Amino acid sequence: MSDRPAASASAGPAPAAAQAADAATADGTDQGSDAPNRGRAWLALTGRLLGSRAMRWGFVAAAIALGVYVVADQWTQVRAGLASMGLLAIAGALVAVLLGLVATMQVWRVLLAALGSPLAIRPTARVFFLGQLGKYLPGSIWPVVAQMELGTAHRVPRHRSASASVLTMLFCLLAGLLAALVTLPFAPGARSYRWVFLAAPVLLVCLFPQVLNRILDRLLRLAKRPALEQPLAGRAVAGALAWALASWVGFGLQIWLLAIRLGAPLGRAALLSVGGFAFAWCVGFVVVFVPAGAGIRDVLLIATLSPMLDVGKATAVALVSRVLMTAGDLITAGAAAALARTSNQPRRETAP
Repeated sequence: MSDRPAASASAGPAPAAAQAADAATADGTDQGSDAPNRGRAWLALTGRLLGSRAMRWGFVAAAIALGVYVVADQWTQVRAGLASMGLLAIAGALVAVLLGLVATMQVWRVLLAALGSPLAIRPTARVFFLGQLGKYLPGSIWPVVAQMELGTAHRVPRHRSASASVLTMLFCLLAGLLAALVTLPFAPGARSYRWVFLAAPVLLVCLFPQVLNRILDRLLRLAKRPALEQPLAGRAVAGALAWALASWVGFGLQIWLLAIRLGAPLGRAALLSVGGFAFAWCVGFVVVFVPAGAGIRDVLLIATLSPMLDVGKATAVALVSRVLMTAGDLITAGAAAALARTSNQPRRETAP
């Protein structure tokens, strides 16, 4: 009940644009823009549908079902790897995944606060982690759309949530490329994709606050959305980048714990685990014609680990890692939903 007013208040620009377009069409003054007007009307309708409680929970249920399917589909191939790695190493790797996901959430939280919508930990976790389940639905835009709609319950404007989500992807991409550049510039298997490193200098320039704010203003203007209320400061950029680097350390620690259980050397495995996982994710992100980097990430991670593990063991690490990443998404989303429910409980008890 309480999220209705916030959602309708933040949805103001889209209906207003649609009404203005209808008026112009009725006067016959803007007949050439029928297609864009219809597009904005459909976008407004989609926003209202996604903002409803039934659609939000339906979205979560569908995403969880697909996430569970990913785990079940790979279970037979992963079973042998699980048996050889041991429960203790797998449990530690899962904790490392959860730490990496929390650090990624902090990137989004820092950027959202810098854009003008600071949130406490609990609402941040609810919006971010439930929204992240959207990556298991067809189409890479769903995490952003879900976070936009979930954020309206906490009075976060849709355009601000979208900006924070897109910026989070860019910061994680840059941090991943930096981690890979430091740890595996000459690792076997990475040579065919070294062209991805060409994006690092461009992204570094874009992270200067003056350049970044101009780019954001231009993109918002092209999208016909409100401009930033306040520019991103250097402190926010540095904080987001630091959290992004911390997330790659967590995800790399996951690979390291699994690899050393299969006989990888401790020191060399640490560098290849952090850099290999980060590089594989970045290539999968940049190669946009493959949904969610499916296949590419696993192949590159296996190639990176192969100098210290045979192909069979490296494949086991990659497959177990994919399952743990999916499990981490489901656990964090479930925990965020539970925390949100407990935080609302006292208000329900005192209601007349």
